[in-house]
Amino acid sequence: MLLSDTESKAVNRRRFVQASLIPMALPVAVALDSSTDPGTASAQDATPNEEPPEITDTNVHLFDWPLRKLKYAQTSSLIAKLKKHRINKAWAGSFDAVLNKQLDRSNRRLSEECAAHGGGTLVPFGSINPAWPDWEEDLRRCHEKYNMPGIRLYPAYHGYALDHPDFVKLLAVATQRKMIVQIALRMEDERIHHVALNIPPLNLAPLPSHLKSVPQARVQLINSAGPLIADSLGELVRSTSVMFDIAATEGNGGVGRLIAGSNPSYRGSVPVERLLFGSHAPFFPCESALMKLFESPLSLAQLKQIMYGNAQQFFG
Repeated sequence: MLLSDTESKAVNRRRFVQASLIPMALPVAVALDSSTDPGTASAQDATPNEEPPEITDTNVHLFDWPLRKLKYAQTSSLIAKLKKHRINKAWAGSFDAVLNKQLDRSNRRLSEECAAHGGGTLVPFGSINPAWPDWEEDLRRCHEKYNMPGIRLYPAYHGYALDHPDFVKLLAVATQRKMIVQIALRMEDERIHHVALNIPPLNLAPLPSHLKSVPQARVQLINSAGPLIADSLGELVRSTSVMFDIAATEGNGGVGRLIAGSNPSYRGSVPVERLLFGSHAPFFPCESALMKLFESPLSLAQLKQIMYGNAQQFFG
């Protein structure tokens, strides 16, 4: 019997999901797809027709988070975990950089660790603090010495706002070097911050005008939880090319609702072309990001865009 276009798309999506998930997550994904195609609920009944996807995770960190122990702090165990979930490329920052005042030492360690493990799985993203002296030299070393394609910024932890004059200068210099700039909106929920830390929420209001002044800048917001970008989301989507990840997107069908503009945590929608897969591993389980994708009503084409297509295009 010939399948209708709708049924064919559902089957293709199911097979793609089955090729993407480990056995732990597979029953959930199959159950979700079977709601569209009830006659094909069994995982054993379908044989994937295409190669497993090469997922690109744009938001992982290496080493120890300074405030609590993480299960996959060892690089080798983190890589094994990522590959188990078919995450074959990961843009990696360093937990060292968040509370470390010796950023070049942290960046060098990150570069060496990525080169020593994973056979190219890990792509190092160094850290710069534009509020500190000689940040231009740190940036030069990241680009020229450590061959990093991008940098990861932690403004709330490094003590500067996005209206800092050297932040704008950093955007321009990084763009001249054709480097990606990732901005971490937060590292952990504000409700569980250590009592010794005073980490203010990051005000994104200045960012759209800065990006208009540096239109070629490639900027991604990571851990971009709805409440942190709610007031700025519309302007960022309309007037800039900034990208987002899904690590902090919450709620039932949250990714799909974000694309549709119906996610209650966000004031507006984010086009699927602007979303990149990000897990925030090992701080978050990488299974969380996978399940956020597969429990949302996304088409096969949208899955591919978020899992690797958008990242490939953004990376250049």
